[in-house]
Amino acid sequence: MKGPEARKPVTVSLDALISDSISFEELEDAFGPSSLGILLVKDLPKDFGDLRMKLLSFSSHLACLPAEELDKLSRPEAKYLVGWSHGKETLKTGKYDTLKGSYYSNCAFYQDPSLQNAPADDFPDFPEYTAPNVWPPESLLPSFRETFEDLCTLIIDTAVLVAKACDRYASVHIEDYPANYLEHVVGTSMTTKARLLHYFPPESKSISGPLPASTLKALHLSSHDSATEEGEDIKEAHDTPDSDSDSWCATHIDHGCLTGLTSALYIDETDFIPPTSPANPSYSNTTPSPSSSPSSSSSSQTDAFSLNPLVPLLQSPDPTAGLYIQSRTNETIQISIPPDCLAFQTGEALQLITAGRFQAVPHFVKGPGQGHSHRSTSGGGDGLLSSSSTGQKGRRVARNTLAVFTQPNLDEVVDRERGTTFAEFARGVVARHT
Repeated sequence: MKGPEARKPVTVSLDALISDSISFEELEDAFGPSSLGILLVKDLPKDFGDLRMKLLSFSSHLACLPAEELDKLSRPEAKYLVGWSHGKETLKTGKYDTLKGSYYSNCAFYQDPSLQNAPADDFPDFPEYTAPNVWPPESLLPSFRETFEDLCTLIIDTAVLVAKACDRYASVHIEDYPANYLEHVVGTSMTTKARLLHYFPPESKSISGPLPASTLKALHLSSHDSATEEGEDIKEAHDTPDSDSDSWCATHIDHGCLTGLTSALYIDETDFIPPTSPANPSYSNTTPSPSSSPSSSSSSQTDAFSLNPLVPLLQSPDPTAGLYIQSRTNETIQISIPPDCLAFQTGEALQLITAGRFQAVPHFVKGPGQGHSHRSTSGGGDGLLSSSSTGQKGRRVARNTLAVFTQPNLDEVVDRERGTTFAEFARGVVARHT
């Protein structure tokens, strides 16, 4: 094992995963008892960069849709774990999460493009996984669904290869470990869940005007009625490193197997005008007909709500903002994921499957402070902006990212010693925090 001075995540190439040439030492450094609990994968397929940029830009466009459109994308019957969710979930006891909006999708389409949810036959009371996906209409966000499914498929394909490497390690180090177990779990799952995240600019919880009525109601719910964030098991408040450090997302562990993460995209939304706002020059009063079918996405539909381009920042305006993990040695370490890489974090189900050899990693997201200069991808020179037209303060910087929680099928056994299925385990997670 490497010494404590080597605190950067382990990075491997996609080719090394495909050839199954990752060493046990690399796996231990990535996921083992003294590790950071995270593995970076580089040299991804050529279309990864375009898919990432497009989908993460969609996250800002989605979050600023009119409240009535976002309400149509919400599914309270699925505990807001399908479709759009904002202000419905809890991360700390008694506190509702209004700092970010989420769009959830079940990834059963990975097994069959016609599937939009896990089978409900044996689990009729588990709508978090069995409720069908709801997608924004093409007239509002053209190619959103296609882009979403393509990027998730790429991430799950890569997760299967990481799982295969973990299986090879586990077969040597864990007694009676079933051959190819994790690869089977990740590769055949119909309960894998994707979550497109939009962290609202810290000084403003929403960029789309008043909160939907359903959100306002959620703020008055008792903690008993609140929903737990999909894929997340909340740490107790006293485990949080600092009351202000996790301002965008509180300390938690994921409860799936492997969580695939893209690098975050930071966008200065100060001057961003939603495409559905009459103030946008590209806005047309010719609203697409509600009767138009999704397949007939004619130019009249897409022209009505043209998606004005978003110019991302090369980095966060605050170098201390972003993803942090709490290492096995109780260090709090900032993790930087290069834009051309994917990261894979360990979850609690993987910890059970590997009998504790690979352990779930606590992590949180810190929001930026004010008064920071930033780099833009536009303009000449080196792109450094020492200030903006409105001064260094008052800029509205959002953070967009995608997390794909690879999770076992509901009837898969995750704790072989106790015979616990993932459905039983997931219910337990929810029960502990609702």
